[in-house]
Order: sequence, then structure tokens, then C-alpha cells
Amino acid sequence: MEEEKHEIVIVGAGLAGSLLALMLAQRGKHVRVFEYRDDPRRAAGGKERARSINLALSTRGLTALNKAGLEERLREIGVPMHGRCLHSVAGTTELQRYGQQGQYLLSVSRSRLNEVLIDAAAQYGDHVSISFGQKCETADLDTGTLEFGARSGTKAARTRVQAKHIIGADGSFSRVRGAMQKKDRFNFQQSYLPAGYKELSIPPGPQGEYQMEPHALHIWPRHKFMLIALPNLDGSFTCTLFMDFEGPQSFAALKTEQDVEAFFRAHFKDALPLMPTLVEDFFANPTPSLVTIRCDPFHHMDRALLIGDAAHAIVPFFGQGINAGFEDVRILTELMDSHEANAGFDEALFRSYTAARKENADAIADLALSNYDEMASKTASAWFRVRRRMGLLLNKVAPGAFMPLYSMISFSNIPYAESVRRSKMQEERIKSILFASGALVLGATACLAGARHLVTSRR
Repeated sequence: MEEEKHEIVIVGAGLAGSLLALMLAQRGKHVRVFEYRDDPRRAAGGKERARSINLALSTRGLTALNKAGLEERLREIGVPMHGRCLHSVAGTTELQRYGQQGQYLLSVSRSRLNEVLIDAAAQYGDHVSISFGQKCETADLDTGTLEFGARSGTKAARTRVQAKHIIGADGSFSRVRGAMQKKDRFNFQQSYLPAGYKELSIPPGPQGEYQMEPHALHIWPRHKFMLIALPNLDGSFTCTLFMDFEGPQSFAALKTEQDVEAFFRAHFKDALPLMPTLVEDFFANPTPSLVTIRCDPFHHMDRALLIGDAAHAIVPFFGQGINAGFEDVRILTELMDSHEANAGFDEALFRSYTAARKENADAIADLALSNYDEMASKTASAWFRVRRRMGLLLNKVAPGAFMPLYSMISFSNIPYAESVRRSKMQEERIKSILFASGALVLGATACLAGARHLVTSRR
């Protein structure tokens, strides 16, 4: 068994882990990274090894990536989405633009972004070393000892690592968090939605063109289930069907090719002709579950700290999972930069990080759960559109006094919890305005009716 000793070890070279490795290296830190998967940059033919929901980067994620100096690379790999395009059952569409002029989300491939981040971190070869195909088997937080073994199907050597500080960036089912759960006064909660998701696709047209509006997030809201599609650079769309696992309208109810085609013909009639591999994709691709994970604190003494899904896995319905993970990295490095003459990693820094992130992680977890109903049902309602237009109008007239919740979450760096508090106050104002407007209309109508009655009686 190989033996290593390092100051900082990051378990996980996914999106949050590789960004943190890069930003720590930029601050002169030496970082050792171990990743369970193979190197995504070596995927055969440039194809993605694993399928996952496409990412919609918003201001929070873009801010962190820009601080790492990746602005130009992001423009090369992303497609701007300036609004959501709603598809009715009848096949008609309505484009709802996001926020104000110039605001957009950036659709990117998860694996392509991961490649960019790993490449950027690898440029700091004197400070960053990454090993792939390494499974974290044990983590002893008392001694700081980690043991990594060869992932099944790989020939990686076993390695025992002594670490002063351990960063858990190893996802929803984090081995580092598992070690923290064995410690006193560590809180943990895990819950699943009854729904899962299936990734599908819409290929480019015959000339390589997009077959739908490319600069929009497409949504087919159907109350108990929904289909979404995000654009890719090659003219294709990555589609995701969200639906219950069990029930009359569920994944379990779609047993045959005929079932799938009939279901899409009934509910997504405009999408069906654009999906020539629908049946093949449906039965070939997995149906992952949707989990929310909460824990507290996000650290153990000065030994271990959690970022991204390892700290706060959320469902994807506000598009903030990776944005929250990247914000973790930004907040942590900003705390480092301001921490007692750059004292480095210590328990005070880790405590400050937990204090800064825990409340906000819980807030976005709650919002993500509640936004499923909004995406699947409310976006198609007339009342939703009225309130949305009222919010955008107030934001345009008085941007300093009013900002819709969606804009605060997606197009600002206002902390999640503060965004929720502001939104509740603003909702009361909107209700008052709409109530006053309604009362004014009713009053005017009554006056007109009275005037007509007076004129009629005098005749």
C-alpha cells in the first residue's frame, strides 16, 4: 500500500471539488485530490460517460467561476437562455423572458464543464495532484487517515493518506459525511420525492440546426409530471422527464414501447416528432431518484469540511444545485482571504463557513421542493402570469425596492435566506396593490352603474 501525507485532501473531483482545488491553488495552497470516476477528459470519442440533467448556470455559479478566471471558457461551452418557453398540450408555445434585459441562464454540459475545471486545476501542477479511479473506503477523522482502493474494473493501487484537513466534495452519498455522522452532535436528514427523472434527447435537424428556440429553457408543464429541455452547443437538446415512480401516470405505468409513444402523443405532441430515439432512450437510460439531504454542522473541528451535494443535496427544480455548490467555494475562499491575516484552514474558519452556509442551504432546499409545483403547474396558469408581470414591472420601475424571488435567486448574489425574507414582504405589497386595484375597479364600476341608473331614472 502506498503512503502519502498532505495538508489538504479533497475527496471528489466533480464540479465543486475541482473548482475548490483550482481556487486553493490560486492562493498558493497545495492540494491532493482523489476521484472515484475515471478522468472525464479521456472519455472515448469525447462522449459523456454518465448521463445527468444539464446544468443551468445562474449568477451565483457564474460569479464563482468568473472569480476563478474562467469567463472566456464559459462563453465557449455554454448556450445563453433568456427565458422559459412553455409548451401547451395543444402544442402552442409562449416565451416568458427572465427578469430584465440582458439577464440569462447559461446551459452547459455537466461533463464538459467538469473537464474545463479539471483542466484549469491541472494547470497548477505544482500545487494540485489528482488521482482518478480511486474509491474512498475509510475516513478516520480522529487521525486524519483516509484509505483509497481501486474502483471496480480499474488497476489503481491502494493508497493510505494522512491529511491535516479533509474536504468532502464527494456528492450526495459522501463517505466523508458518513464519517462525520459518527461524531457527537452531528445532525443528518435524508428524504426522497415520489418522483424520479429520465433523460431523453432531441437531436439537431438535418442541417445541424436547432429544432426549437435555442435560447430558452423549454417546459411542458402537466401538473403531476413535466418535460424540460435545455439547449446544447451542437444543436441538440437534453430533455428530462420528471414523473412519479408509481401510480396511474408514472414510470411504472409505461411498460411497453406502445405505452411510451401513446403517453408522449397525448401529453407532448409537439415534442414527439422531434425525438426519433425516444423509445430507445426511455428504456436504455436509468431512472434516478430525487433526494434532499440536510446536515449540520458542515464541518468537524478543523479536520473536515463539506461542500456541494455532500453538505446539501437538493432537487433540481430551481436549477440551483451546482450554483449553490459553486457559491460554497466562493464563500469559503472569500472567508479565507479575510480570515485573520490569512491564517489558513482552522476551526474558526470552518465555523464561519458553516454559519454562512447552513441557513442558506436550507432555504434553497425548501425553495427547490416548492418550485416543482410552480414549474409543473403554476407556470401555465393565468394568475401566475399576472403576478409575474406585476413583479417584473415593479422591478423595472423601482429596482432598488423590488425584485422578484426568481430574480433574487437566479440573477443576484443575495443570500438565499435573505431572498426568501424579502420575497415574503414583497408578496404582501403585491397583494395590497392588486387588492387596491381591484377595489378601485369595483368602485369605478359601481359609480358608472349608479350614474347610468340616475340618467335612466331621470328619463
